[in-house]
Amino acid sequence: MIAASLYIVVCSARNRARMRLRRLREPRYLVGAIAGAAYVYFSFFARLRTARVGPRRRSAAATPIVLASAMRAGAAGLVGLALFAVTVAAWVLPFDSGLLAFSDAEIQFLFPAPVSRRALLLHRMIRSQIGLLFGGAIIGIAMPSVSGYARLRTSIAMWLLLSIGKVYFTGISLARATLASRDARARRAAWLPVGVLGAASVVIAAALYQALSSGAPPSMRELLERVAAAIGTGAAGLVLWPFTTMARPIFAVGVGEYLAALAGSALVLAATIAWVLQTDAALEEAAAAAAERRAMHSATQASAYRASRTGLTLAEGGRPEAIFAWKAATQTLRSVDRRNMLRLAAIVIALAAAATSLGRGNGVRALAGSFALAATAFVILMAPQVLRVDMREDLRHLDVLKTWPVRAAAIVRGELVWPGAILTAGAWTALALAEIFAGTSLFSRVRLAWRLSAGAAVAILAPALVFAQLTIHNAAALLFPAWVPLGHQRPRGLDAMGQRLILLGATWLLLIVSVIPGAIAGAIVWFALGPLVGPAAVVPAALVCAAAVAAEVLVATEALGPAYESLDLTAVERPE
Repeated sequence: MIAASLYIVVCSARNRARMRLRRLREPRYLVGAIAGAAYVYFSFFARLRTARVGPRRRSAAATPIVLASAMRAGAAGLVGLALFAVTVAAWVLPFDSGLLAFSDAEIQFLFPAPVSRRALLLHRMIRSQIGLLFGGAIIGIAMPSVSGYARLRTSIAMWLLLSIGKVYFTGISLARATLASRDARARRAAWLPVGVLGAASVVIAAALYQALSSGAPPSMRELLERVAAAIGTGAAGLVLWPFTTMARPIFAVGVGEYLAALAGSALVLAATIAWVLQTDAALEEAAAAAAERRAMHSATQASAYRASRTGLTLAEGGRPEAIFAWKAATQTLRSVDRRNMLRLAAIVIALAAAATSLGRGNGVRALAGSFALAATAFVILMAPQVLRVDMREDLRHLDVLKTWPVRAAAIVRGELVWPGAILTAGAWTALALAEIFAGTSLFSRVRLAWRLSAGAAVAILAPALVFAQLTIHNAAALLFPAWVPLGHQRPRGLDAMGQRLILLGATWLLLIVSVIPGAIAGAIVWFALGPLVGPAAVVPAALVCAAAVAAEVLVATEALGPAYESLDLTAVERPE
């Protein structure tokens, strides 16, 4: 079976490469492949040459070894503690192991075949090695280092770590499928690792409590040193030995230490594989459950929505844009689980309350402010590309839209209303949190008048920037429908990545061009009112800039009307 698995892996990889190369005959894939290859080269491989130039770059290189220079002996233990936390969470969080995601062809041909369940598991483990090797190589290449040897060491260590995680998560899925089995022996075998993890959690929690009960540490480094000392010895060190062993190859110094750590990590991998192969009795049940959940998830993403009251009523009269905003809002409310949204909101509120109650000395407020600032920038600059409840979603139903007696420009504008409103609300929420946390920690030396004026200016500009980007993305979907994935499509490959990079770069370039006139007008207002009202002059300047961008969006939606009218049904690629 191992030889047959290797044959299937080699043939699948070869046919996939042939398919990728064959579609390079189309210009869009060829241009995307060139852009993707250039991005990969300049992001990763070019650093292999430039990292050796200049002593300043050598001293600034941050490798895992340099990261552990202050507490080399405890770095592996800290990473092992993080791996242990992930392991415990994996038993609680609902997820499906990738190794159990058998394809339809594998289910039809391999399950009825005279092949044991263990052989099927080994087949899936072998098939997963290409992705794991690629992931380890990417991590090694992305690591800032001065030598290819260090990157090779990191790649091998990360490959082993990823392999252990992949196999272990498969064991969790198989054990979870037999927790309620009627067979008492199988049920006890499934509950055994749960009990072991529970006892280990108690031991580690006791060690951490003893280390932190003496008082709050004055700095983050002191906190890490205390934790590393507590979990490095005694019962906690014995419990964390498998997890620390997995992390040791990353922080090993010499060749001998690295090979010894690598041998220990390989031993953990062998033990994990042996445990998974012993729990193979639930393979069919776990694989069938994973396939059913995957099919339900795909159907939900495609077109299934819960028929429930949303509280949104469409008025009998009004502008036609409201029709599409109501449709998108209803679609969102019926596809999103409100309970999860409430849980997420509760978590955010609890974290905000905890950060507010704590002082500045521990840096919690600064950390929360940094995350809020990053979230604000992401929602304004990147989220319009991610949220696709607009023309990029509805072009799949172009044959229906064409029959609606609505002006083309109104359709284009209506498609922008709901996603723009969602992103604006998200940006304002993140900005408010940034004003609360970052304003009193990261920007404490900035005057309150400047902080409030700058926050108000960003709040005014946020919807203008969001709607401008949505207009650009929808224009690309109408003018170049073959370049824009529709719905939940996520094409893979170097060429698809290059296409996304080209679209992202073009979007930001057009955004900059569209903002320049408003920025010039806003600058004039600022210079005129600055001597009179001080920092508050930023607010009317932002209003003028936002108004200019809004006018451009209105003109652009009117100009996109003929493009929508002339769009042919055959120009839109259907989802795969």
